[in-house]
Amino acid sequence: MKTSRIAQAALLAASLTLAAPLVFAQNITIVNGKAVPKARAEAMIDQILKQQQPGQPPQTRTPDLEQKVKDEIVLREIFLQEAEKRGLQATADYKTQMEFARQSILIRALFQDFEKKNPPDEAEAKAEYDKIKAANGGQEYRARHILVESEDQAKALISQLKAGAKFEDLAKKNSKDPGSAENGGDLDWANPGNYVPEFSQALTKLQKGQITDAPVKSQFGFHIIKLEDVRTASFPSYDEVKGQILQRQTQTKLAKFRDDLKAKAKTDYKFSN
Repeated sequence: MKTSRIAQAALLAASLTLAAPLVFAQNITIVNGKAVPKARAEAMIDQILKQQQPGQPPQTRTPDLEQKVKDEIVLREIFLQEAEKRGLQATADYKTQMEFARQSILIRALFQDFEKKNPPDEAEAKAEYDKIKAANGGQEYRARHILVESEDQAKALISQLKAGAKFEDLAKKNSKDPGSAENGGDLDWANPGNYVPEFSQALTKLQKGQITDAPVKSQFGFHIIKLEDVRTASFPSYDEVKGQILQRQTQTKLAKFRDDLKAKAKTDYKFSN
C-alpha cells in the first residue's frame, strides 16, 4: 500500500515537473501566487503598434518596447491586486468610471469600424488636389496697398506718391489695414484669387513697380495698390500632400457620419450647436 502511494506521488511530481516549463512559458511571472500571462503583454503591444500618430514614423516592435510593456503589465498586476484587496472595485466612483470607459471604448470602436469600411477615395483626393492647384497655381504677385475710408483721401495720397513720397511711409501712417500697415502695406506673395475681385483685377493690370493711378474701391474701402514683383507659383506635388488630403477626406466623411447619426436620432433634446 505504501509502495503504491509513493509511486503515485512520484508520478504526480514528475508530471508537475514536466508541465512547469509549459506553464511558465505562457506567463511573464507570478505575482503573489497569481499568474501574469504573456498574452496580456502581447495585447498591449498590439494596441501600441496600432496607435499611429499623425506625422510620426510608425512604431515598431523592439526588445526595448517588449521589456517596457512587461514592466508595465507586472506593475499593473501588483497595483491591481492591492486595489482589489482594499475593495475599491465595489465603490460607486469606480463603477461610474468603468461605465464611462465602456462607453468611450465602444464609441471609438464605432468610428474605427466606419473608417475601416469607408476608406478615402484616391480618385477624389486627386480631383481635390487638382482643384486646389488650379486655384493656387499660375502667377504669384507681391503687392503693397494702402487702405483708407474715402476716395478723396485716397486721391490725395496718390498725389503725394506722384510727388515722390515713399509708399511704405504713407502706408504706415495712413492705412487702416492692421495686417499690413506696420509693414509698409506689404501683402507678401499671394495668388490674385486670394483677394476680392476688384483688388485682383486692378493688381493684375499693373506692371512691376507701378502704382494704381486711381483709387480701387472694394467692400473694405479704397485701395492704392503697388505691384512689387511677379513670379511663377510653386506648388507641392500630389505625392507630397497626398497623405494630408486623404486624412482630411477621412475626417470629412467621419464628421458627416456623426452628423447624420445625430440628425436621425429620435429625441426632443436641443443641442447647443
